[in-house]
Amino acid sequence: MAWGDTALPLVKANLNITQDVRDEYLTAIINGVVKQLQDEQGLALDEADPYHLQFVVDFCAWRYRGRGEDGPMPQNLRFRLNNLMIHLSGGDGGV
Repeated sequence: MAWGDTALPLVKANLNITQDVRDEYLTAIINGVVKQLQDEQGLALDEADPYHLQFVVDFCAWRYRGRGEDGPMPQNLRFRLNNLMIHLSGGDGGV
Protein backbone atom coordinates (compact mmCIF):
# COMPACT_ATOMS: atom_id res chain seq x y z
CA MET A 1 0.00 0.00 0.00
CA ALA A 2 1.33 3.40 -0.96
CA TRP A 3 1.39 6.50 1.20
CA GLY A 4 -1.22 8.11 -1.04
CA ASP A 5 -3.66 5.27 -0.40
CA THR A 6 -3.24 5.55 3.34
CA ALA A 7 -2.87 9.31 3.78
CA LEU A 8 -5.18 10.68 1.07
CA PRO A 9 -8.49 10.14 2.88
CA LEU A 10 -7.02 11.65 6.05
CA VAL A 11 -5.58 14.69 4.25
CA LYS A 12 -8.96 15.24 2.58
CA ALA A 13 -10.71 15.00 5.95
CA ASN A 14 -8.24 17.47 7.45
CA LEU A 15 -8.97 19.92 4.63
CA ASN A 16 -12.73 19.22 4.59
CA ILE A 17 -12.57 18.09 0.96
CA THR A 18 -15.29 15.64 0.02
CA GLN A 19 -14.91 15.54 -3.77
CA ASP A 20 -12.32 13.56 -5.74
CA VAL A 21 -11.38 16.46 -8.04
CA ARG A 22 -8.14 17.28 -6.18
CA ASP A 23 -7.04 13.70 -5.46
CA GLU A 24 -4.24 13.73 -8.04
CA TYR A 25 -2.83 17.01 -6.70
CA LEU A 26 -3.14 15.91 -3.07
CA THR A 27 -1.45 12.59 -3.87
CA ALA A 28 1.43 14.49 -5.49
CA ILE A 29 1.77 16.60 -2.34
CA ILE A 30 1.75 13.48 -0.15
CA ASN A 31 4.41 11.76 -2.27
CA GLY A 32 6.51 14.94 -2.35
CA VAL A 33 6.32 15.42 1.41
CA VAL A 34 7.25 11.80 2.12
CA LYS A 35 10.16 11.96 -0.35
CA GLN A 36 11.35 15.25 1.15
CA LEU A 37 11.26 13.81 4.67
CA GLN A 38 13.10 10.70 3.54
CA ASP A 39 15.71 12.35 1.31
CA GLU A 40 16.36 15.67 3.05
CA GLN A 41 15.71 14.74 6.66
CA GLY A 42 16.84 11.11 6.42
CA LEU A 43 13.67 9.78 8.03
CA ALA A 44 12.63 6.15 7.53
CA LEU A 45 8.89 6.68 7.78
CA ASP A 46 6.44 3.84 8.32
CA GLU A 47 2.93 4.48 7.06
CA ALA A 48 1.61 1.90 9.53
CA ASP A 49 2.87 4.01 12.45
CA PRO A 50 0.03 6.34 13.50
CA TYR A 51 2.46 9.03 14.69
CA HIS A 52 4.29 9.07 11.34
CA LEU A 53 1.04 9.00 9.40
CA GLN A 54 -0.51 11.86 11.36
CA PHE A 55 2.59 14.00 10.93
CA VAL A 56 2.58 13.42 7.15
CA VAL A 57 -1.15 14.27 7.03
CA ASP A 58 -0.71 17.50 8.98
CA PHE A 59 2.38 18.50 7.00
CA CYS A 60 0.55 17.86 3.70
CA ALA A 61 -2.49 19.86 4.79
CA TRP A 62 -0.23 22.77 5.75
CA ARG A 63 1.61 22.51 2.42
CA TYR A 64 -1.71 22.37 0.49
CA ARG A 65 -2.92 25.53 2.16
CA GLY A 66 0.15 27.26 0.73
CA ARG A 67 1.54 28.20 4.09
CA GLY A 68 4.98 26.88 3.17
CA GLU A 69 5.45 29.83 0.84
CA ASP A 70 4.51 32.51 3.34
CA GLY A 71 6.91 31.78 6.13
CA PRO A 72 8.44 29.24 8.45
CA MET A 73 6.91 25.94 9.44
CA PRO A 74 4.46 26.29 12.35
CA GLN A 75 5.98 25.59 15.73
CA ASN A 76 3.86 22.49 16.35
CA LEU A 77 4.99 20.89 13.07
CA ARG A 78 8.63 21.88 13.67
CA PHE A 79 8.51 20.39 17.19
CA ARG A 80 7.01 17.14 15.90
CA LEU A 81 9.56 16.95 13.06
CA ASN A 82 12.41 17.42 15.51
CA ASN A 83 10.98 14.65 17.70
CA LEU A 84 10.70 12.34 14.69
CA MET A 85 14.29 13.03 13.67
CA ILE A 86 15.57 12.30 17.17
CA HIS A 87 13.39 9.21 17.60
CA LEU A 88 14.11 7.69 14.19
CA SER A 89 17.83 8.36 14.37
CA GLY A 90 17.95 6.34 17.55
CA GLY A 91 20.05 9.04 19.08
CA ASP A 92 19.71 11.17 22.14
CA GLY A 93 20.07 14.47 20.29
CA GLY A 94 23.76 14.76 21.15
CA VAL A 95 23.13 14.97 24.88
